[in-house]
Amino acid sequence: MAISDALKELGAHIEMKRPDCVLSWDVTHGELTLNVSASNLVSFVEFLKTDGSCQFSSLVDITAVDYPSRAKRFDVVYHFLSMYQNHRIRLKTQVREQDMVPSIISVHPSSNWFEREIFDMFGILFSGHPDLRRILTDYGFRGYPLRKDFPTTGYTEVRYDEVQKRVVYEPVSLVQEYRQFDFMSPWEGAQYILPGDDKAEKAKG
Repeated sequence: MAISDALKELGAHIEMKRPDCVLSWDVTHGELTLNVSASNLVSFVEFLKTDGSCQFSSLVDITAVDYPSRAKRFDVVYHFLSMYQNHRIRLKTQVREQDMVPSIISVHPSSNWFEREIFDMFGILFSGHPDLRRILTDYGFRGYPLRKDFPTTGYTEVRYDEVQKRVVYEPVSLVQEYRQFDFMSPWEGAQYILPGDDKAEKAKG
């Protein structure tokens, strides 16, 4: 059986067993992706781990994607591996900015730091997490760096002050004036012909 056929069979099996969770699924580029409801997420992840046809016992990663123009702004994305069946699966659940996503720590303790990272970078809250605090940014950090409306310069810069002999936090101050880039090729608008350009003109003729 081809890999894509096996994944389609698996997708149909999961949808049949858990219609309360699976909103849709598809196999694209040899990967099975399920769009699921966040409300029954914990029991669904446990099903994927224990069901004989699934056995997705390894949590590979959890991440998020920001779509600011959507009502349900974020996709929370889970990747699992079944070493027993040699399959991978991706779960996606859409959540609003104010929604809380159930933590899956009770099923996969390794999700602890993944969920903390998503909270730190995107500001998504996980209900039932025992220690939901920032993990990558510094104490007192403001904002969520992987949201698409977060400025690339950030809000605060950190430096060591030799006079005060300590680390100080200051508002970001750019050292150069704002410049408007037009993103044009450096050759656009040139008043001379580069070697070889005449061949292109002859070919058009």
